[in-house]
Amino acid sequence: MVGTRTGTIVERLAFWGIPLAFGVMGLKMLAWWVTGSVALLSDGMESTVNVVAALIAYFLIRYAGRPADEDHQFGHHKAEYISAVVEGVLIVVAALLIVQEAWGELLAPGLLEAPVLGLAINAAAGVINLIWARVLIRAGRRHASPALAADGQHIMSDVVTSAGVFIGLVLAVSTGYAILDPLLAIVVAINILYQGYKVISHSLGGLMDRAVTAEEEEAIRSAITANAAGSLGVHDLRTRRAGSAAFIDFHLVVPAGMPVGEAHEICDRLEDAIKGVIPGASLAIHVEPEGERAHGIKVKVEGT
Repeated sequence: MVGTRTGTIVERLAFWGIPLAFGVMGLKMLAWWVTGSVALLSDGMESTVNVVAALIAYFLIRYAGRPADEDHQFGHHKAEYISAVVEGVLIVVAALLIVQEAWGELLAPGLLEAPVLGLAINAAAGVINLIWARVLIRAGRRHASPALAADGQHIMSDVVTSAGVFIGLVLAVSTGYAILDPLLAIVVAINILYQGYKVISHSLGGLMDRAVTAEEEEAIRSAITANAAGSLGVHDLRTRRAGSAAFIDFHLVVPAGMPVGEAHEICDRLEDAIKGVIPGASLAIHVEPEGERAHGIKVKVEGT
């Protein structure tokens, strides 16, 4: 039930990101049309990436939520990382297009038209983005959704970009230095390139089976320590993340004469405790008798 409810929340947020992305893009392109500013055009072009990213994120999040099947026996969770990688690539492409547009304007800068109206429209779009980015980042972390988190982080970078554009254009208008407009657009492009790099590198880490976070691992160890009574210890603890799913396996050492039923009860207790701190976790526990050579990461059990 928890997994289904989480999936529904993530899908719903991803869906509403689509009309919001279209709305913000419309406002920013309107601001560019009113002023003719290449910096505002660069900001608007980044928002076109947001639209494409929102569409991709929605459909891949839906796909990632599909249950395991014969061809994908561990589920479809990694599809979310594909969404994040594609978004990162789109961010880089947008940055390169902005540089191309700004370079032409740099050679022949022009004064802005209706700057106050254009900046007011762009500021309104920035406020909408700020609120939505915070919602997505918080939900992405809470529900372990890399696609949602990546979308939120990208939109937050868009907010920073918009703020920089606003300040820069105010300076350009107040000083009369029209060249500040294309220079600012190039600075925006450099920032977007950096954000794209961060999104891609983080997503590739997920595709390469990155382990759970240090905080999550500490929670797993604490759950084992508090619920492994009757065993002699745990070793070879290994974890990996795949979107909202976490895969955990370890070896559980028990007395050589312990009945299979008792060992199974310990495993059930451990599984319930770990799933309580890592929702959506999938566990594989290897039970071995005392005397087997233990190696790797060890977890001490209370009372042993």
